Amino acid sequence: MSYQVLARKWRPKAFSSLVGQEHVVRALTHALTEQRLHHAYLFTGTRGVGKTTLARILAKSLNCEGGLSATPCGVCSTCSEIDSGRFIDLLEIDAATNTGIDEMRQLLENAVYAPTRGRFKVYVIDEVHMLSKSAFNAMLKTLEEPPEHVKFILATTDPQKIPVTVLSRCLQFNLKQMTPASISSHLKFILDAENISADPRALSLLARSAAGSMRDALSLLDQAIAHGSGKVEEAQVRDMLGTVDLDYLFSIFDALLAGDAAGMLRVADDMSTRSLSFDTALQEMGSLLTRLQIAQFAPQAIVDELPERVRLIDLANSLDPEFVQLAFQIAVHGRKELPLAPDDEAGFVMTLLRLFAFRPEQLAYSAKLASTPSASKLASSNVLPVSERQSAPLVKAPVASYRVSSTVPESEPQYAEVVSASMTAPLTAECPATLPVSSDDWHSILSALKLGGMARELSQHCELRLSDGAQIILRLSPTHRHLQMKPAQDKLQQSLSEHFGRPLQLHIELAEIESNTPAETAQQDRQALQNRAVAAIEQDGFVREVIELFDATLIESSIKPV
Repeated sequence: MSYQVLARKWRPKAFSSLVGQEHVVRALTHALTEQRLHHAYLFTGTRGVGKTTLARILAKSLNCEGGLSATPCGVCSTCSEIDSGRFIDLLEIDAATNTGIDEMRQLLENAVYAPTRGRFKVYVIDEVHMLSKSAFNAMLKTLEEPPEHVKFILATTDPQKIPVTVLSRCLQFNLKQMTPASISSHLKFILDAENISADPRALSLLARSAAGSMRDALSLLDQAIAHGSGKVEEAQVRDMLGTVDLDYLFSIFDALLAGDAAGMLRVADDMSTRSLSFDTALQEMGSLLTRLQIAQFAPQAIVDELPERVRLIDLANSLDPEFVQLAFQIAVHGRKELPLAPDDEAGFVMTLLRLFAFRPEQLAYSAKLASTPSASKLASSNVLPVSERQSAPLVKAPVASYRVSSTVPESEPQYAEVVSASMTAPLTAECPATLPVSSDDWHSILSALKLGGMARELSQHCELRLSDGAQIILRLSPTHRHLQMKPAQDKLQQSLSEHFGRPLQLHIELAEIESNTPAETAQQDRQALQNRAVAAIEQDGFVREVIELFDATLIESSIKPV
């Protein structure tokens, strides 16, 4: 007996066995139960989500010998012939190869004849967007008012290319991409029925690689069964797919936390030796960083059954949320730039070094202290814990503020001396203990800063809330939340640190402001100048005479103060 691929063997034959399209099934079931049938249906969605399968189940519901219902019997001759693709009143047409007007005219001419065996003559036109403009025009009239015995079921992966005149004549159903969880669950159901053992993590890999398509998942499952000699195991599936073991990615971030760039490169070299896909590695890195950010802001969303949950939580607690966001952007852009790199490995290595170059400054400082035995006491007292460095700068701050200059010899006494002077030096008159906190002082501070671009716009729309010598808290109106971009905050923080001669932590809260910001003050000053200019023009004798003589109107927007 010839082997039948899983995608065909396990194709759903009833609405109840369809996976992941409950919203469409519910609508069609109600329509069939209440006998409220439309003459034209349009199913849209990516490949392998069930468009043709739905069309065949709907055709069975319409023509089942047991009666028109949402639960066709599946055993009568009509249902059996539809399942096998040989029912005479079900015409499946591939629009990709029948694009012309001649084929459409022939189809429409035959539509007027009554069905041979069934209750309805059903036309299933797949990839309908491939039809020519003239073919679409030819079917418009019949599609709007077909004979009572004709039902049209159109399917497409690109509904944007279908004329609106056709869309308006159809009931449109958008089929969703299936979630990895639903795909993985269905694969397990099939393997249990086939009596094949499988590793749940291997099924998760297959489900993610299917990218929302059940047909792709079943094809990959067929390949995995053959690759594993009748078993579906994680290691074999990873080899087959070329996916990257998460151990590699965790090792990369462990090396990053330790400040070990060479260690990160060793991991990349190991991946190259195994001929792993660096594009896939960056894709997996993006997924890992996404889960890390979820673990930081919504840890309850990380399911307990996740195999790498403990390592994930530990890593999430070791990285700043801001850096996770930056690392995600670096991974995404690194993947995008791979085709432009000399080779994939070079592009991947540069992405890792970019992560290292933009790691949080306290992270780099901690790594430096950790590598200096005599400085362990300083590290425990001066390095902020993860929970307290939510606003750690992601770019290099002035050398004196956070780390020892590279020109300082690495000998133990000198390093400890410099750290002590940098972190615990007594305050002097040039470095006041408490910075000013009034709005007027904030205006004067900004006038002394050399800011431009978005950093200047951000500072101009903030008000000063608190300054205690170690941190500055600003308040930004939610109306201007778009100004709260990380590069602008970093530049403002660095400029403030340079201005006051000490490392400062900048915090910006979103809330309604209580005093005039520099931007509002500047706007009020401009308006006052404008009002004075308008008043001066209105009081000018010549202007008043012209207005009275010609019944003229003064256009205030044309007046500019000088």
